[in-house]
Amino acid sequence: MHFKWNYTTPTPEEETAAAELGEKLNINKTLARLLIKRGITTESEAKRFFRPQLADLINPFLMKDMYVAVDRLNDAMGRKERILVYGDYDVDGCTAVALVYKFLQQFYSNVDYYIPDRYEEGYGISEKGLKYALETGVKLIIILDCGIKAVKEIEQAQKLGIDFIICDHHMPDDVLPPAVAILNPKRPDDTYPFKHLCGCGVGFKFMQAFAKNNAIPFSRLIPLLDFCAVSIAADIVPTTDENRILAYHGLKQLNQNPSVGLKAIIDICGLSGRDITMSDIVFKIGPRINASGRMENGKESVDLLVERDFQNALSQARHIDQYNEQRKDIDKQMTEEANQIVSRLESQKHQQSVVLYDENWKKGVVGIVASRLTEIYFRPTVVLTRDGDLATGSARSITGFDVYAAIKSCRDLLMNFGGHTYAAGLTLKWADIPEFRKRFQQYVEEHIQPEQTEPTLNIDALLDFKDITKRLHNDLKRFAPFGPDNPKPVFATLGVYDYGTSKVVGREQEHIKLELVDSKSADVIGGIAFGQSASARYIKSKRSFDIAYTIEDNVFKRNKVQLQIEDIRPNT
Repeated sequence: MHFKWNYTTPTPEEETAAAELGEKLNINKTLARLLIKRGITTESEAKRFFRPQLADLINPFLMKDMYVAVDRLNDAMGRKERILVYGDYDVDGCTAVALVYKFLQQFYSNVDYYIPDRYEEGYGISEKGLKYALETGVKLIIILDCGIKAVKEIEQAQKLGIDFIICDHHMPDDVLPPAVAILNPKRPDDTYPFKHLCGCGVGFKFMQAFAKNNAIPFSRLIPLLDFCAVSIAADIVPTTDENRILAYHGLKQLNQNPSVGLKAIIDICGLSGRDITMSDIVFKIGPRINASGRMENGKESVDLLVERDFQNALSQARHIDQYNEQRKDIDKQMTEEANQIVSRLESQKHQQSVVLYDENWKKGVVGIVASRLTEIYFRPTVVLTRDGDLATGSARSITGFDVYAAIKSCRDLLMNFGGHTYAAGLTLKWADIPEFRKRFQQYVEEHIQPEQTEPTLNIDALLDFKDITKRLHNDLKRFAPFGPDNPKPVFATLGVYDYGTSKVVGREQEHIKLELVDSKSADVIGGIAFGQSASARYIKSKRSFDIAYTIEDNVFKRNKVQLQIEDIRPNT
């Protein structure tokens, strides 16, 4: 895929402001300009950005219903009631359950956890889950990363004498469930200053409030911050404000003293001895935690995350790694089948969206396939599979388009739905798919902007190779953790040449390992262009070309940098 490059030359006023800020902070003015782009214009704001402080976390009691939630939890412990920590089967849900369960278990023994089976029970509160709670004498359920739409299920639980505290971050409906407390910063009546916590983040705020109320030192929560970092990265929530603080200190914990279960996953991933980043979580740690829920049962991931014995954890991590390998095979097969369907459906080629369904596709992998198709076709995508008389599936979106709103516009056809701007899940009758496809595509065509349908690469600055110093790279690292609303800076260098040693690599010869020079430096700089082997012939032709890239550590050569090439285009 080739991108449209979006770069704006700085104005003289912007250059002056960047030079002044750079001088105050003793950093390159290019990086000062990146700070200003992020709304950071003063020395004090920059210091807070570069050194996020746990002391700056928001008071958890500013969240609606927090006092009620803490009181109910205190009452449950005082009355020695059985508590069930219940969560979704994805990374966010599993880490949230592990965090709350591990923290409470330090002070209270009558606590259990439950993850519904994706295939037997589906998303959210299930009949089987409620039956388990009833049979084991549960009086209070803390539900994490789901529950905000479970009106009927929580009404049923009330009749059974079971109370609920909801910790969710998905968009609520007009009618809220009759839970004792609903912790969700996206509630329209909630004035909590930060709206973009993940499910694990809401669970953390609940435990922070509980600790504060019971004079438990905050230091007891710090060992659990690695779960927050994993969930923030994997759930793709903005890495700004409170999420930035949690992710920054969570990564510190993950690198210095991770929990036993995460340490086992790190070992299995081959990340030991490396500085783990948000990108490592997204591509290596997160998929393995997700794999058990996609292939079998997500409870296995929580079992691993709360494990105390490292040898047991290592054995469990290897088992989950096998699930991940199976998941990759199914994902590849389903993506190939979906691509064939798109190529056969002439109508899809002219649509602004993709809606595909196949009754044999695996429910746990449709979300990944939707993501893949969104990347390939750059259109909002829905992928569905069959579950009896129902269709269930996932939607993924492109930058700037609200796929949740598109799905909500078809709500009269839906049995259930939920999610965020860029990712959502839905269930409808199998027979209603054609009407849903028609209505969904109509909504997309009416609301999508032309520029959203073209893959765009935002270039932060133009650099010459002589500008890429070790100091620049070290200062760039201070911008981490990266993620939505704080993306890794993308640079461009114009008019570069192959040094003569670039070559195609990879099992299927799909990548290019580059060695490059530009006209203003004698230095040879290395790079890797994943999935861009189609450009190899042009590169080897000795003609000049432009590259857009991020600057990374070279993991094979200590103290060296390499470029991760995002796009290559002929120099015209």
